[in-house]
Amino acid sequence: MTTGRRILLADADAFYVAVARLVDPDGAGKARLLIVGGAPDRRGVVTSASYEARAYGVQSAMPMARAVRLCPGATVVPVPWEACADKGREIAAVLRRFTPAVEQASSDEFYLDLSGTERLYHDEPLAATARRIRDTVLAETTLSLSIGGATSKLVAKLAAGVAKPRPGSPSGGVHVVPPGAEAEFMLRFALADLPFVGPKFQERLARFGLRSVRDVVRHERETLVRWLGEREGEWLYQRVRGHDAAPVEPDREAKSVSRDETFPTDVDDDDALAAKLLVLADRASADLRDGGLVARTVSVKLRDADFITRQASRTLPDPVRSDRAVYAVARQLLARLRRARRVPARLLGVALSQLGAEGAEGQLSLLEREAGGIETERDRTISRVIDEVRGKFGPDALGRGGAQGR
Repeated sequence: MTTGRRILLADADAFYVAVARLVDPDGAGKARLLIVGGAPDRRGVVTSASYEARAYGVQSAMPMARAVRLCPGATVVPVPWEACADKGREIAAVLRRFTPAVEQASSDEFYLDLSGTERLYHDEPLAATARRIRDTVLAETTLSLSIGGATSKLVAKLAAGVAKPRPGSPSGGVHVVPPGAEAEFMLRFALADLPFVGPKFQERLARFGLRSVRDVVRHERETLVRWLGEREGEWLYQRVRGHDAAPVEPDREAKSVSRDETFPTDVDDDDALAAKLLVLADRASADLRDGGLVARTVSVKLRDADFITRQASRTLPDPVRSDRAVYAVARQLLARLRRARRVPARLLGVALSQLGAEGAEGQLSLLEREAGGIETERDRTISRVIDEVRGKFGPDALGRGGAQGR
C-alpha cells in the first residue's frame, strides 16, 4: 500500500536556462528571451527556453531553426553541461540534508521519500516541509524548484508540473495531493501527460477513444486488458487512478554514460567526424572512470542534416574503461553508420552502457587481439596516467594525439 508514503518530486525551474544565466551573467544573464541548446549560429535542437520564449511557442527538442523563427529576438546559447552537472550535485547535497532517501531521476529532477519523518519534522504538513526545502535550495544554490508531493512517484511528478510557474499565473512552487485525493487529481490530465505514454502508445489508445484519464476511468479493468493486453491494460488501469508503488531509489546506479555534440555547421568529412568522435570518446570514458565504472556496450549516435537520427551499438565480451578501447569500438560503429547513409551530420554522440563496478572486468588477455580494440593492461595504465595529469592541471591538459591512432 502507498497511502502512508510521503513522496516529493523536486524539479528545478528552467534549469538549463537558469544555469546558462549564472555562467554568463553579462550575456545570457541579461536576455529575457533565451534559448539554450544547439549552437550560437542557431542550428541543432532546443534543450530549454526561458518562460518568456516559451510564450512564443518555443519548446524543448524543437529544431533550433524553427525556434528562432517563432522567437526571432531570442538569444541562443549552448548548454553549459559541466556547470549543469555541478549545480545538480549542489541541489542533491541540500536535499540530502532533509532525507537520505534522494533519487536523482535526471539532471534537474529529484525524488525524495520523507515517509516516517513526521515526528522529525514535528508533524508539520508535507507542503510546509516542501516549502522549507524549496527556500533552502534557493538560498544556497540560487536555483528555484517546483515541488510536487503525494503518496506515489507518479502523482508527485504530475503535481510538480502543476506547481510550475506560468506567465500571468502566480505559483507558490509547491503542490501536494493529499492521501485519498489521487484519483480526483488525475482526472485533469491527458494520457499524453502520463510518464511512459509515448506517441505510439497514444495512437493505440486513440483507436479506442482513449485520450484523457477521464476516458479511461469509465472502463473496467477487464475491458482495458481485452483491448491492450494483460500487462499494458493493468498498468493503465492502475496509473490513471494514481496508483504507483515504485520506490524512491537513492542508490540507483547510472544506466549509461554519454557525451554528444551538436555542430555549429554540418560536418561531412570522415576525418573531421573521427576527430570529434575521439574527443567525445575520451570524455565519456573519463566520466566512466571517474565513477569507478566499466562498460560492456558502446554506442554511437548520428543526427543527420535532415534530422534523421541513427544509432549503432556493440556489446563486448568483457567490459572496458580506457580511452583507446572505447574509441576503437566507436570508430568502427561510426564507419558503419557512414557507409549506410553518407550525408552531412549535425550531431555526434557516444554512449557507454551495461555498466558495472571497476575491478569486475574478468580476464581480458584472450581478447586483446580482437579487432575492435579490446583493451590491454597498457591501455588501462595510460588512462590512469592521463586521469592523474588532468586531475592536477585541468581536463584539457593531456589527450591522445589524433583520430588515426590506436
